[in-house]
Amino acid sequence: MEQRLARQAHNLEVVGSIPTGATRPSSEPGMRMSDYEAHSSETLTHRLVLPRDANHHGTLYAGALLSLALEAAYASAFRAAGLNANLVLKRVLDLRCYEPVPVGRVVLIRGRQIIRARAHVVVGLWGSPLVEQTDTWMDGLMQFVQVDAEGRPEPLDEEPMLEDADLDVPWIQLQGRARKLLHIRQ
Repeated sequence: MEQRLARQAHNLEVVGSIPTGATRPSSEPGMRMSDYEAHSSETLTHRLVLPRDANHHGTLYAGALLSLALEAAYASAFRAAGLNANLVLKRVLDLRCYEPVPVGRVVLIRGRQIIRARAHVVVGLWGSPLVEQTDTWMDGLMQFVQVDAEGRPEPLDEEPMLEDADLDVPWIQLQGRARKLLHIRQ
């Protein structure tokens, strides 16, 4: 069974490859975020990958990944924007999956506000390494906008971020990627 899953995982990397130019973010030597502790500004989302979430290879289906990532990102954006938030997803800036995730695995996605402007928040997502892995299995960037009752953008309660505050690895890397992507199709 394990050999079959290993072959399927290998095939998935070939069949469902990451778009050209997408590389795993580099990490500092020995850097590994604790799986059970979060920085005060992070949101943790745990999810068991079920058979309904799987593709024909028995690993996490891309559509299920997108749904899970959106759920994690919205929770992070809502937390960052405050209890009066009325947020809508503006766009998925980037979503990358680096490792196939088999059915039965519990995944952990960390979310955090990495950019805050007058009426929008960009959330970074970082998938804590899977068991027996040292690198992230996924990461992503999603932009949410605060809207009024008519659906038009309105200012968030707090002021925009002026500095890179207390961002560290991997958030600072995701913030740099987000800033580049925000300039495309404003």
